[in-house]
Amino acid sequence: MINEKTLVCVVEDDPVVRQSLVMLIGTLGIEVRGHGTGRAFLDDPAGREASCVVLDVRMPGLSGLEVQARMVEMGLTAPVIFITGHGDVPMAVEAMRGGAVDFLQKPFDNQTLLERVRQAIARGRALRLEAAQRGIAAARLATLSPREGEVLDLLVAGKMNKAVAAELGISAKTVEDHRASIMRKMQVRSVAELVQTVMETRLARPLT
Repeated sequence: MINEKTLVCVVEDDPVVRQSLVMLIGTLGIEVRGHGTGRAFLDDPAGREASCVVLDVRMPGLSGLEVQARMVEMGLTAPVIFITGHGDVPMAVEAMRGGAVDFLQKPFDNQTLLERVRQAIARGRALRLEAAQRGIAAARLATLSPREGEVLDLLVAGKMNKAVAAELGISAKTVEDHRASIMRKMQVRSVAELVQTVMETRLARPLT
């Protein structure tokens, strides 16, 4: 069983298949919402909270691949599992490049799907945790003064205190004071941890 509040969205145009998938995935003890079209899913505010999306590839209107692309544009990071009765290698490759975590061809074994859903939920949870941690780090970065920001940039570039002092025209003692303040605000215990946190936060960019 998956304990925390979890939502899986099933996007499938065939109502019989959709209902069977909703019931099957519901046996995991989680909330499952079914959508008959990609547009219905994208327009549903609840879809933004999905932990995993089970998405049919071929549907009227927006195809599964188009829905996946719209999800990326909207910043939706829920792992996607594609299902199709028309699976082929090029389509699977395109889906994976777009960020899908799995691609299953109908008919598939129920237990296989459930296991893939569990894995996708775990991956989604990890991604959300990482995003939250980056958000916290970004908020802490925003509390730095302009001078602390300058010191930080040079520390991240690998400069030692004396080099930072010379470049900024301040004393080494002042650099040490700024560094101590930066580490306190960022809640890190070493310069190495500081650099890693800053690099991870700055390298992370919303998908567009």
